[in-house]
Parts: sequence; C-alpha cells; structure tokens
Amino acid sequence: MAKMKTHRGAAKRFKRTGSGKIRRYKAFKSHKTGKKSPKRVRNLRQPALVSKSDQKRIDSLIP
Repeated sequence: MAKMKTHRGAAKRFKRTGSGKIRRYKAFKSHKTGKKSPKRVRNLRQPALVSKSDQKRIDSLIP
C-alpha cells in the first residue's frame, strides 16, 4: 500500500501541538489594520486551536 501524502497547503497552515491538538493562526490581520483597534490586532497574533469538528477533517490532511 502506498504511503499517505501530506496535504502541503494544510501543512503550511496548521501545526500539531505536543498533546496532539491542531494549532491554527487567525485570519484578518494581513492588511487594513489601521481601522482595527490595537487590542484587536494584537489578539489576532495569538494562535488558536482548531475546533473539535474541524480537527477530524484536518487530521486526514496531516497524517
């Protein structure tokens, strides 16, 4: 049987934590940050965890 291939687009967007959860980065921070409050832009820098329902889908993309 052939090896499972990693989805390269997903591999660049998601990383697995030590406990096996999947970390993602937040959207809406690349441009047009002048109209967003500094607190909002600062909070967008923090990584977040993928939701439980999405984690099942992403698990298959990142073996």
